[in-house]
Amino acid sequence: MIKRNIAELPLHFGNVPEYLFEKQKKILFEIGRLIIMEFGTEEFLARLSDPVYFQALGCISGFDWHSSGVTTTVCHALKESFSKNPEYGLFCFGGKGKNGLKTPQEIENCKFIEKKEKFILISKLTAKVDNNCIQDGYNLYHHMLFVDKKGNWVVIQQGMNILKGYARRYHWFNKTTNSENNRFIIEPHTGIISSRKEKNILNLVDKNCEIIQKNIIDYLTSLNPENVIKELKIFLEKSENIFEVEKKIILPKHHDVRIDFNMNDLYKVLCKLKEKKIESFEDIVLTEGIGMKSLRALFLISELIYGKKVLTSDPARYSFAFGGKDGHPYPIDVKTFDETIEFLKYIIDKAKIGDKEKIEIFRKLSQV
Repeated sequence: MIKRNIAELPLHFGNVPEYLFEKQKKILFEIGRLIIMEFGTEEFLARLSDPVYFQALGCISGFDWHSSGVTTTVCHALKESFSKNPEYGLFCFGGKGKNGLKTPQEIENCKFIEKKEKFILISKLTAKVDNNCIQDGYNLYHHMLFVDKKGNWVVIQQGMNILKGYARRYHWFNKTTNSENNRFIIEPHTGIISSRKEKNILNLVDKNCEIIQKNIIDYLTSLNPENVIKELKIFLEKSENIFEVEKKIILPKHHDVRIDFNMNDLYKVLCKLKEKKIESFEDIVLTEGIGMKSLRALFLISELIYGKKVLTSDPARYSFAFGGKDGHPYPIDVKTFDETIEFLKYIIDKAKIGDKEKIEIFRKLSQV
């Protein structure tokens, strides 16, 4: 059972000082390779998929505990460190902004993993689900895929809401997500970390949306694009734009319906769907041209036809060793940081050549 937690992630602009990022890479690499040596890559991936543990990695490497930069910095540090040390069997693809878009190409260029098409598909599907199926106002700007040689994988993504000044992080893990039982499209996350519990959102991968997804598939198998456009217009004309919030009804002052559908674009997408063989909701999500508005339209039509309310529940989750770069809880303690890195490196290197005594002492520290 995954515990639900909340942590603040206000948007944080600017770069990490170069001296600190170099230390972050070293400490995270030593922590990562020790976990891999002790428990294996699958265990390290499982920990990365836990939003709280991931937040702790950011804290212990000296980053601001509460800012959005934790995500991008920790991911980037792990990617740079382990890309230079492939013998540990952890491979990282993607990153922030344009680097996230390079994920498929980076997977293709990696000579250490098999079934590359599978991981390219996972990368695309997870991005589309978090950006389009969870319409919470946070647009993705960071996408990172971690893979090991056994085929285990983790996806860590982050979206931003500039107007509210907050970021939201999405975690996936193959042991939680399984396409064979529709876990890609029904509550697929190990966690979503955010400080804000958004109310008026559209969560199309909520467990209660499974029947709606099925209704849409059934509807599209006998698709007539002209009828869809006609029915959607009827729905919008009758809509009062009323939102239910915690058993209260809020009626906005404006009289017009402000749902910005482009009917011509939607018609073209529906024609494309008509020509495509649809066996699962994933097929719809992955169709080129299907975005937020198209999915929203299909769910509105589903509500109109089948009488099943579209869900607006929101998935959300949570967040001192060397200080933080902005001086919280105290300035970076460079001396202790360097000594710790050297100590970790020393005991791990000793363990690699068969000297287990030092690492056994370190193990007992955790028991204390």
